[in-house]
Amino acid sequence: MSDALAVLPQYLLPKKTLTIFAGRVAGTQGGSLTTALIAWFVKRYQVNMAEAANPDIASYPTFNDFFTRPLKAGARPLADAPVVCPVDGAISQVGAMETDQIFQAKGHHYSSVALVGGDAALAAEFDGGSFATLYLSPRDYHRIHMPCDGVLRRMLYVPGALFSVNPTTARGVPGLFARNERVVCVFDSARGPFVLTLVGATIVGSMATVWHGLVNPPRSPQVREWSYAPGAVTLARGAEMGRFLLGSTVVMLFPAGFLQFNPLWQAERPIRMGEAMGSFKASV
Repeated sequence: MSDALAVLPQYLLPKKTLTIFAGRVAGTQGGSLTTALIAWFVKRYQVNMAEAANPDIASYPTFNDFFTRPLKAGARPLADAPVVCPVDGAISQVGAMETDQIFQAKGHHYSSVALVGGDAALAAEFDGGSFATLYLSPRDYHRIHMPCDGVLRRMLYVPGALFSVNPTTARGVPGLFARNERVVCVFDSARGPFVLTLVGATIVGSMATVWHGLVNPPRSPQVREWSYAPGAVTLARGAEMGRFLLGSTVVMLFPAGFLQFNPLWQAERPIRMGEAMGSFKASV
């Protein structure tokens, strides 16, 4: 079966209704029912609870508390690299942008303008730069960390669809990551700006950042934007910046001349938060 046919049912499913329902279930304190759900999930997806700060599944009052669980201290040491991986997961795609075009999968590209909600001036800062698309599977650690030191400039909530973001859907749905609901975080660093985008998906109940808390819900039909005074929100390399309440994908954009990727970083490679993502390119 082709990928396009495989994803056809997703066009018909009531994705928003399913996502709202899943979010309510995940946020409910259900006692033994919650524990049973967590136990099923751990077994189904082979979640490694040994590395969790709290490995006792019966102690989590809600599924969301379990899903966004912190890890033990030292479980994700930071590599000796200027830019580190912000999440656990797998590389969906990584590489250079063709002007404003981002490679999604064979036969599919989308624009940086679409990704950031139509802000052409913002997108132009990354023309000819580089990108990394990182997929978080259900079994992964779902907190998101800073790839390098950054000062928050803006945050945008961009409404959209709620397709799955698994590899099959990435191959079958054109413009997937610029089509789904997302939260775009714009940072400035000593080497220039970068964008870290949290992309929602079916069953992803909400996304949150450490400076704002829950960004969605509410789910607005319009783009919402927050601007921040210089230095109001400053985060160090490796610091937590946000989390998915049920998992999804992170898309990062870097300007031309910013980043030289780790040569081991190739599509489909498993990754862990804190590993070397790359180094700064030499200044010209």
